[in-house]
Amino acid sequence: MILFVRDLTVIDFSYLCPQRGLLGESFIVDVELHGGLDATSMVLDFAHVKKLIKKAIDSLVDHKLAYPALHSAISSHKAGETEVLSLQSQRGQVQIASPADAHVAIPADKVDETSLTLFLQQQIKPLLPDNVQQLLFVLRPEKANGFYYHYSHGLKKHDGNCQRIAHGHRSTIEIYQHNMLSPRLNKYWTERWTDIYLGTAEDQVQAAECQWLQPQDNSHFFRYQAPQGWFEIALPVSHCEIVPCDTTVECLAEYIANTLQALEPAAYKVVAYEGVGKGAIAFA
Repeated sequence: MILFVRDLTVIDFSYLCPQRGLLGESFIVDVELHGGLDATSMVLDFAHVKKLIKKAIDSLVDHKLAYPALHSAISSHKAGETEVLSLQSQRGQVQIASPADAHVAIPADKVDETSLTLFLQQQIKPLLPDNVQQLLFVLRPEKANGFYYHYSHGLKKHDGNCQRIAHGHRSTIEIYQHNMLSPRLNKYWTERWTDIYLGTAEDQVQAAECQWLQPQDNSHFFRYQAPQGWFEIALPVSHCEIVPCDTTVECLAEYIANTLQALEPAAYKVVAYEGVGKGAIAFA
């Protein structure tokens, strides 16, 4: 017997890629449970599927920074409760220091749908009752007919896991100029924010102000304290855009609208998404 749940949850996270650097991603999760029926004539109660498996996914990967622990371009070390990661990517060096709970090591040489699926299946299957013989996940990006970009960020004022300095999303965007959808402006913005880290200006520091990161040329450094602890990140200048606001989706939508207004005065509507199915609308 096979029990399935489509669209069980969405994983919003970032990961380290030796080619592209730091990437934000959003995967929709489908799940299948193969097994026999239990005493209630079920493979597993849907309420338990949603509660147990979604909770496990959130704890393991969601709003974390995943890194391929077996790739030679990655190094990591612990300093007390802080884990320091370094990636020498084709775009330059990326360094991140966070409480260890903000990171997850994937036992593979790259982070992708396949390695994440295998990791989740191995970690979550032991949590299920004995009648569940096999657990299968499908991780998939949202089907996007329009424009989208990958971004990473951190929200130091957030009281949940969004405070982590390197988590992210794959996000679509819709920009309207004079009430008409503008492919030109959507293309412009997605190219501008291809594989971007969005840093808040007030969080930018000098390299010497960081406790765990090493100085590196042509880089931006960010540091802040949040409820979960201290966070630091350093990335190549070309990998970042520094914004004069928090990087909530509300502020980002407003930032895009105001930036467009300054570049080319007109009436704008910006529909910015934060991952799948949620976002904010701003006007200028």
